[in-house]
Amino acid sequence: MHVRTPGGAAVADIIVFHHAQGLTDGVRAFADTLREAGHRVTVPDLYDGATFATLEEGIDHADEVGFGVVIERALAAVDELPSALVYVGFSLGVLPAQSLVQNRPGARGGVFFHSAVSPADMGEPWPAGVPAQIHAMEDDELFVEEGDLDAARELARIDGVELYLYDGDAHLFMDASLAEYDETAAALATQRVLDFVASLG
Repeated sequence: MHVRTPGGAAVADIIVFHHAQGLTDGVRAFADTLREAGHRVTVPDLYDGATFATLEEGIDHADEVGFGVVIERALAAVDELPSALVYVGFSLGVLPAQSLVQNRPGARGGVFFHSAVSPADMGEPWPAGVPAQIHAMEDDELFVEEGDLDAARELARIDGVELYLYDGDAHLFMDASLAEYDETAAALATQRVLDFVASLG
């Protein structure tokens, strides 16, 4: 749902799904930036408070819990939220974010960081008229070698879907609480997301 503040700015309902290292301070900070722009933001904790120092440890945890369980928790997090949501996902969080864009009617848009999935693998086709952004580093080994770049380019052929590639090879470059954070790329990506969400009004 979108309303307008007295100043006329569009206000969006947004849900943000964290990456495999958990709901880190960096993910929380990104959500706070969206809130500071006037948006209503939900950030579910899919790990029940656990965070991990490395991506490998986080992936191991998701594997122990069961990736299916993690995704089910993410899908359940939208049950009481409006249908007109902007879905944001970081890496692992792209799986539920993209799935919900394609399978839950009413999506306003999607923002996918560090990952992308071929739309054919997500059940329903990409919904007509729903815009999205994909952000990743062009030399991120995980993004390039695991097929995400190909999927992102496939998505970017859809009208309204934009792919942004940044200089560097870091995976979770958006997370200010991690060593691989890239301040310059993150600032540019964040501004692009803020402009994107504002444009949906």
